[in-house]
Amino acid sequence: MLDKPVSQSSVRASGPLAGFRIVEFAGIGPGPFACMLLADMGAEVVELDLKDKAAVAQVLDLLGRADALIEGFRPGVMERLGLGPDVVLARNPKLVYGRMTGWGQDGPLAQAAGHDINYISITGALAAIGTKEKPVPPLNLVGDFGGGALYLVVGVLAALLEASRSGKGQVVDTAMCDGAASLMAMFFDMSASGRWVEGREKNFLDGGAHFYGVYECACGNFISVGSIEPQFYALLRKHAGLTDAAFDAQMDRKAWPELKQRLIEVFKRKSRDEWCKIMEGTDVCFAPVLTMAEAAKHPHMVARKVLVERHGVTQPGPAPRFLRTPSAIREPETAQIGNILSAWS
Repeated sequence: MLDKPVSQSSVRASGPLAGFRIVEFAGIGPGPFACMLLADMGAEVVELDLKDKAAVAQVLDLLGRADALIEGFRPGVMERLGLGPDVVLARNPKLVYGRMTGWGQDGPLAQAAGHDINYISITGALAAIGTKEKPVPPLNLVGDFGGGALYLVVGVLAALLEASRSGKGQVVDTAMCDGAASLMAMFFDMSASGRWVEGREKNFLDGGAHFYGVYECACGNFISVGSIEPQFYALLRKHAGLTDAAFDAQMDRKAWPELKQRLIEVFKRKSRDEWCKIMEGTDVCFAPVLTMAEAAKHPHMVARKVLVERHGVTQPGPAPRFLRTPSAIREPETAQIGNILSAWS
């Protein structure tokens, strides 16, 4: 590893985290995504691939000058490499030590392999998503990225803020099952108060209600409506021509199946483009369901430059946006670890 270049985000005084130094230990999934977000916000991120134990001394030197470390190995791996929290924090007491796992650093499943679909399964999240027949994986957005990477970023940023006041770093134990469960807080609350029942397509946010769902159009494409509030529901009825008094029973769960079937028939009478001309931009809470290729061409996405082209590849731009210290997509570069140590001295 000593003779091999390491990946490093280019140094720029751009973004609110400019000047912060983060060491990332190479991995997949939420760890790199979290580091991408931190780099987009201006942090200098150095990625290391630890294959040579003889390089530990130099790595410790690097960590001694860093603000944060991010690793995504199974519990105990960093300790066996001689880079566990006790060793690293002894070298750099102000360092924030970010750990990313699926099951967490402890518990009966801590050493078991798993993926997003498994981590969200035990939280109640996967059971609530899908059709009546079976749960449907929501890509790997809920575990890897929502419950994993974003919680890791929040934790690291909070620990960096606290360290700036106390002068002391700490370990941030981020587990995808923890984060996914946290994302379910509103649904646990509604369940406790009797406003949410178990089972898919039985509630107003899981496809059970006629006024919150996805509908196929005459062209075979889809549109989405989310007309929850009474004033928005009234506009849905107006623009879709739902004059029948049966639609007055908006919040009657018993009426939802019949009203949903009637809306299925209504939306199949026109193409997606026709419904967009009628409803898009109104307070119906409406949007066309677009593919990734279509999303890149949508006027709103284009106007805000939500998706950008870089080296011939369409990709999301940095988010969130900072008006005084704007973020930008970071260009990776390589450098010898010795050169980074010199630059960080």
